[in-house]
Amino acid sequence: MSSQRIVVAGIGYVGLSLAVLLSQKNEVVAIDLDASKVEKVNNRVSPIEDVEISAYFADKELNLTATTDSIPAITAADVVIVATPTNYDPEADTFDTSSVESVIGLVVEHNPTALIVVKSTVPVGFTERVRAKFNSENIVFSPEFLREGSALYDNLHPSRIIVGEKTARGQGFADLLAAASLDSNTPILLTESTEAEAIKLFANTYLALRVSYFNEMDTFAAVRGLDARAVIVGVSLDPRIGDGYNNPSFGYGGYCLPKDTKQLLANYRDVPQSTIRAVVDANEQRKDFITSDILAREPKTVGVYRLIMKAGSDNFRESSIIGIIERLRSKGTDVIVYEPNLGDDNFAGVELVKDFDDFVSRSDVIVANRETPELSGVGAKLYTRDLFGNN
Repeated sequence: MSSQRIVVAGIGYVGLSLAVLLSQKNEVVAIDLDASKVEKVNNRVSPIEDVEISAYFADKELNLTATTDSIPAITAADVVIVATPTNYDPEADTFDTSSVESVIGLVVEHNPTALIVVKSTVPVGFTERVRAKFNSENIVFSPEFLREGSALYDNLHPSRIIVGEKTARGQGFADLLAAASLDSNTPILLTESTEAEAIKLFANTYLALRVSYFNEMDTFAAVRGLDARAVIVGVSLDPRIGDGYNNPSFGYGGYCLPKDTKQLLANYRDVPQSTIRAVVDANEQRKDFITSDILAREPKTVGVYRLIMKAGSDNFRESSIIGIIERLRSKGTDVIVYEPNLGDDNFAGVELVKDFDDFVSRSDVIVANRETPELSGVGAKLYTRDLFGNN
């Protein structure tokens, strides 16, 4: 594709990283309902924590504007990328795709010839359904494979580019992404949209499976009094296994893995399976074990150090530590939280302590999913399963 007029709907990790990536060589308008995010983008301040996005805002010439006025932007677009949230609805047992469908409806109404590329994670079969619902063949799904805190980096250095349309138009969109990246020879795969949807869910569920596997290895070592680090290193030295995603944690969390595993499990209705259910169950069992292990120290007050899942991220949505907090409180244990990213006095009824030294002195046990240099002086109070000091 030559230079395009592109609209990106949604200024989150996916949307903003794509907007910055593509605005190097295309005219991009990012749209969002949140006026504060729009203002920050227009002032070249990243509304999310991402080193590369902040650097590109500071140093690169980007043809990027943001607005809350979506219809004029959509009307002028060649391509509309949808990157709005699809939270998992446990009652409906599926993703809530209403925000995605709302954007699609606006595009079909105001610019029916535009190519609509869905980057939000959706259930398998979504694209076929909305094509029929909106009577449009211009809707394509293209999965993203990004990490929170490294979203632009992962777009600049993509592991693969997948577009759910085996046409020249699908190839053109893939080429658009590849041309804006810094790597050459990135693998490009064109599939049908339903297969692309499945690739996204299966890829994330495999990552969740790997996290769960090493967590259960760590649980075994802890219960049997083994050196968990030695066991994990020995297993990971097998090149077929490797050492990625092998650092124990309190469970997988974040925006993608919890909801994507549940959605894939829901898509397995009437299809035989046991592994996918086991991944979801194992994550809850890990939180149960961590809670019991903390309580074995008989603390009166547990201090939770940070709600975020990992370094370099400002997102604590579906963070596993929140599940630990809920379990501790249900057992009658007092919990306080140190989270400098939050300016409130409490989080879900739990006191937020602003002063780190006060937090340490009041805590009998300090629970941290990941160690940081700030925790080096807390001594025996520290409880973590972080063995390798990485995410």
